[in-house]
Amino acid sequence: MPSYEQLSELLDPASTVLLTVECQQGVVGPDGALPELAREARSSGALTNVARLVAAAHESGIQVVHAIAERRPDGRGASRNARLFRAAERLPVQQLCGTTAVRVAAPIEVTEADLVVRRLHGLSPVQGTDVDALLRNLGCRTLVVTGVSANVAIPNAVFDAVNRGYTAVVPSDAIAGVPSDYTPAMIRHTLALVATIATTDEVLGCFERPRRRRITPA
Repeated sequence: MPSYEQLSELLDPASTVLLTVECQQGVVGPDGALPELAREARSSGALTNVARLVAAAHESGIQVVHAIAERRPDGRGASRNARLFRAAERLPVQQLCGTTAVRVAAPIEVTEADLVVRRLHGLSPVQGTDVDALLRNLGCRTLVVTGVSANVAIPNAVFDAVNRGYTAVVPSDAIAGVPSDYTPAMIRHTLALVATIATTDEVLGCFERPRRRRITPA
């Protein structure tokens, strides 16, 4: 784990963005498409910790971006080049545009200052979406990655962020995957090699410093 000083330096409010990944009702909600993942996100405390981080980011003036995966009712533009995509087409709960399934799930609160980025294809909330351009326009240098799942979207987000020159910070107790023992293994053997790993409380300790004005490039 990094020292407070090291983590505090990384999490400068003027250049930090908090990203929530697929924390939507149709994924982590009580009636989500993947009940096992939804239960794990809630029972592990990961979803609650995401909500705590979002609330602290709002208080500290840190930009929050919510990455949502959705699908058109006609499926137009959706990926079908992997088993995961084809299986998702058969799930009883569909992440259809404009439905409650693609709304950010409680207890996470969304404010008018938050940015919501929706994607119709692929595995990553960064690659092929507006996220990278938004981060650059916001002056982001450090991306805090939270949400689900540790199996697919979270590592994709971290790798894509690092490949684009951002420093990734992953609060280890604010991400979830299945089975429950997979997440710590993924963190230890993969994410820790490319991202700074901390706890929610450690990140909150840095977020709760006196507020600084965000500096956005001209």
